[in-house]
Amino acid sequence: MFLATPVHAAVRKSDEARIASCIHGAAAGRPWLEKTLWGLRDQEAGWIGAEVGNTNGTHDLGPLQINTRWVSRIAALVGRPAPEVRHWLRFDPCFNVEAARWIFLAALKDTGDFWKAVGIYHSPTAWRQRRYSLSVAKRMHQRFGKDVYSDP
Repeated sequence: MFLATPVHAAVRKSDEARIASCIHGAAAGRPWLEKTLWGLRDQEAGWIGAEVGNTNGTHDLGPLQINTRWVSRIAALVGRPAPEVRHWLRFDPCFNVEAARWIFLAALKDTGDFWKAVGIYHSPTAWRQRRYSLSVAKRMHQRFGKDVYSDP
């Protein structure tokens, strides 16, 4: 279980700046993608070094809580061993954010449906996808207001 201490809270504040920089870089000048990554970030609320167990035996890793079911696919994509990729997902915030971007954009390419892709990021199960997408939409509205879907 994660317990925030005053020292850890200060570290987390500096970590948040690193994660924000990673999100900005991963969006590559696409405001809609940056907002989406922030929606996922706000929903997942992980931290650098996070490894959170799930009831199905998988774990969620790092700031955007990349599920370990993705590790082998990401490892094949980058041509690196799975244990190394797992470590990067936990401890390298930019690698974690780039992996989140890849998962989301691959789902978007496959489905052509923005909210379905958001849901796939979370789960392969349709009802969980719908519930997750609604929660991410709410978080995006909270962060960006009513103009969340308009570019700057």
